[in-house]
Amino acid sequence: MKSTPFYIAQRYLISKKGSQAVSFITSLSAFAMMVAVAAMFIIVSVFSGLIELNKKMISDIHADLTLSPEKGKAIPDIAKITGILSKEQEIAHFSKVIEEKAYINYKGNGEIVYLRGVDSAYTKVNPIDSTVFYGKYPSFKYSNEVIMETQLNNRLQIPVASEDDYAQILMPRPGVGLISKEADIFNKKNFFTTGVFTNSQMASYIVAPLELSAELLGMPKNTAYSVVIKLKDPTKANEVKKRLMEKLGSALMMKTKAEENAAFWKMINTEKLMIYLIFGLVIFITTFNLAGAIIIIQLDKKEQAKSLISMGMSMAKLRRVYFNTGILIVIFGVSVGLVLGSLICYLQQHFGFFKATAALPFPVKIEWQNYLIVAATALLFGIIISWIFSRGSKRQLRS
Repeated sequence: MKSTPFYIAQRYLISKKGSQAVSFITSLSAFAMMVAVAAMFIIVSVFSGLIELNKKMISDIHADLTLSPEKGKAIPDIAKITGILSKEQEIAHFSKVIEEKAYINYKGNGEIVYLRGVDSAYTKVNPIDSTVFYGKYPSFKYSNEVIMETQLNNRLQIPVASEDDYAQILMPRPGVGLISKEADIFNKKNFFTTGVFTNSQMASYIVAPLELSAELLGMPKNTAYSVVIKLKDPTKANEVKKRLMEKLGSALMMKTKAEENAAFWKMINTEKLMIYLIFGLVIFITTFNLAGAIIIIQLDKKEQAKSLISMGMSMAKLRRVYFNTGILIVIFGVSVGLVLGSLICYLQQHFGFFKATAALPFPVKIEWQNYLIVAATALLFGIIISWIFSRGSKRQLRS
């Protein structure tokens, strides 16, 4: 019968008549596989969670599309550009931005920061106002209202929403020539902090009305260094980019969110590959317990094997008995390991037992791809080891 090798393999594993050594080795092999699979599944799920967290953080910094000049800083003929963008049906919103380094001074505390000047449409492209946890987003009634990242605010100790406390922002004046007095070096403006926001990747950022950046740089009001664009369907970014660049010309360049973060995602993918290889190696080493279990079963069942051969079973079918035994051990270990790993990930998602920091639990994301990757890796190594060591059944019979 075709199912005879599988039936015998199943009996070898569940039978209580075998020696304690066989039971111990097979149980140890299944347990080791279970732990290795659970560990790999948990780690790749945590990594998936970290990727999702980084995606969210990056989305707070970069738009679906970013338009900037090929040369220089300011976008030429901005009125024409915004007219073209307004006619594109796939664009939901766009906003003009001027970002430049500046220096902040408050009662002797000073720091170099990034000043991001934005227009009133910016929150439609990037909902940074939703990350303001104290105070409020600038009203845009006055050009000197700003919000700053909480870490920067903690370092400078600038009061929030206090009408009596103003800090000063300085930016080097453009141009050439001799400097006769200090006032010639910087353009200065006093500003009022209306709120603070949280984003660890913007730890040195101030967000202010576009007019403040333009005034400090001595630029006309209708100016922008870049235009950030939110699409109705972000998956069409490359298609929209191609269509817009045909209209905008070669004086401008446009990058998708993925292109702006190409180096970051390359690093993430490299780290993910390294984690997979490391835990793949752990599972491969674990499968040598499986090899030990197959050899012990061959030795323990040697007399039964001789009886099966004398009754007409071929060596090929006998090898398949030991091969099936190994596969059953692997399947049991993988199945229980995935269930255990899923349970731990589920508990982490809902209760956050394990913390990355005091306030941030390790993020976890359970994906079907992770089940496939982990199960396929363990089964592949299990099949290879089972096949190799089931070949030794003939040698064991002769010994």
